[in-house]
Amino acid sequence: MENNNGNLFISFLTGAAIGAGLGILFAPFKGSETREKIKHTVADTTHDISDRLKQAKDELTKTAHEKKEAFDKKLDETVSNMSYKAEDLITSLEAKLEDLKKKNAQLHK
Repeated sequence: MENNNGNLFISFLTGAAIGAGLGILFAPFKGSETREKIKHTVADTTHDISDRLKQAKDELTKTAHEKKEAFDKKLDETVSNMSYKAEDLITSLEAKLEDLKKKNAQLHK
């Protein structure tokens, strides 16, 4: 399957190259005009690609910033929740320690 795709791609590129060559040979404009049109087309395409890349970069930056903020918020919530649980655990352990001290004191009387 991959070999067929590779052959199809090579055939497409070959056809495009032949078509471009024939188009240049039989172009209705002088060479200087054709080169000028190609130059403008390349400049326009370069500008368009640059704009699209900038837009994609801006979107990616925005998304990354939003994800970072959401992560930071979730992390803060988790740390806060763990802090409360740790306090509850410490309080519970302190109460059990007090009970053990009382029981120990009663045994030693």
